[in-house]
Amino acid sequence: MRLAKSRDTGDRERLLLELVDLCNDNAEDLDNPRVQALLSQVFFDLVFQAEHDIRLRLADKICTSDWAPIAMINILSFDDIEIARPIIAKSPILQDPDLIRILVEATLEHQVEVARRPDISALIVDAIVKGSVPEVMTALVNNQSAEITVDHLYALIQKAEKVESLRTPLAGHAGLNDELAGYLYAWVGQTLRKSLGEKFNLDVRALDLALDQSVREARAGVPGGQTQTIPLGETEEERAERKLIAKLDMAGELRPGHLIKALREKRLSMFVSILATLGRFDPMDIRKIIQSGSPELLAMACAAIGLDKTAFPTLLGLLRDINRGRPGGDDDAVRRATATLAQLGPGVAVSAFRKGVAAL
Repeated sequence: MRLAKSRDTGDRERLLLELVDLCNDNAEDLDNPRVQALLSQVFFDLVFQAEHDIRLRLADKICTSDWAPIAMINILSFDDIEIARPIIAKSPILQDPDLIRILVEATLEHQVEVARRPDISALIVDAIVKGSVPEVMTALVNNQSAEITVDHLYALIQKAEKVESLRTPLAGHAGLNDELAGYLYAWVGQTLRKSLGEKFNLDVRALDLALDQSVREARAGVPGGQTQTIPLGETEEERAERKLIAKLDMAGELRPGHLIKALREKRLSMFVSILATLGRFDPMDIRKIIQSGSPELLAMACAAIGLDKTAFPTLLGLLRDINRGRPGGDDDAVRRATATLAQLGPGVAVSAFRKGVAAL
């Protein structure tokens, strides 16, 4: 009581820190809601009046405690970064919604600490990737305990075209596979290309030839004296997708399986570009058939590029999920389309596709 009534800074620091020790020693008795409410009020009053150095010491003592009042932990997590750092890194009280709030509302330094926090969930990783802040994404990629999925790595590799600091940690990430390494190869320097080529099953010669061709086209325009055109209304992300698809195609690395991947990532424009590139179709024709009332023309296009018939129902379902149920058609139409894909060879399928599109 004497310490509580004192205005002396040292007395208040002593009271605050000894209360923390008392709670740490009796953590199993603090689950009662009435006790939690009392603790929250007491600590809030003390922390609100505490000086910077006291809050810093408090954060170090309380960062691993599981009894700490939620309100106090949230206040400290938004405090000056040296105070917030141990709280963001270690506090078991902070949950995903709390961490997302820090990503949205706090400073860049606080966001970086969230990305460095051990064992952050895929939900937090997703928020960081979508936020596209270079420093935060780089901290994330260096966090080997984060729940980074293959889809997250693919998105980060796309961003590595412009964010140079992502390239080296991505090249050494434990989740990288042959396919992802092939994508990353386009954005890294010679040293990292050599490392990727040695570590993964890549056709380095084909990739290098494709990259050289891309550089020549960028400097001189596409072969034949024509200037390279960019589709009207194309976003920056779609432009990056198109360039990556072109490089994979020239390297012989573009496969029908990439269509399923694009749809799982809900990238409709990428799906259109991949299918058009693989089949040498006009992208506008692909856009027409995926808005049509039947899946049969889509099946013809898939037959033309050699898609396995067993993959077609999955592809169609994913496409309809992100394209408002289009292309339409009942179960019988799907069966007919699947049968069409199984029966047509690539050459016949191309011809049938072009005739069908012309009739739309």
